[in-house]
Amino acid sequence: MMSNLPNCPTCNSPYTYEAGGLFVCPECGHEWTLESEAERNSEDNKTIKDANGNVLNDGDSVTVIKDLKVKGSSSVIKIGTKVKNIRLIDGDHDIDCKIDGFGAMQLKSEFVKKI
Repeated sequence: MMSNLPNCPTCNSPYTYEAGGLFVCPECGHEWTLESEAERNSEDNKTIKDANGNVLNDGDSVTVIKDLKVKGSSSVIKIGTKVKNIRLIDGDHDIDCKIDGFGAMQLKSEFVKKI
């Protein structure tokens, strides 16, 4: 039997269950209602902020505020690296971009500041 319960909005687990009007994720322990999930999604889509609290938009330019190790490589993206024409995406790494000398990359908004 297939259930129509939503996946967990935190870890995307398909094993959610309903308990007393709440949806519960057995993998990460997150509890939510459909209303709270809809509110969270509408807020997240509108407000991705940089390290200083400035709202970021598609096409903005940002500067990296700390040295970032590149996963799977021995190279580092140095502090002060400028990144042009960012694209905002859903997920833990919420900025999709191309960095000169590194290529396509995803960054966390907490490690950049808007130029």
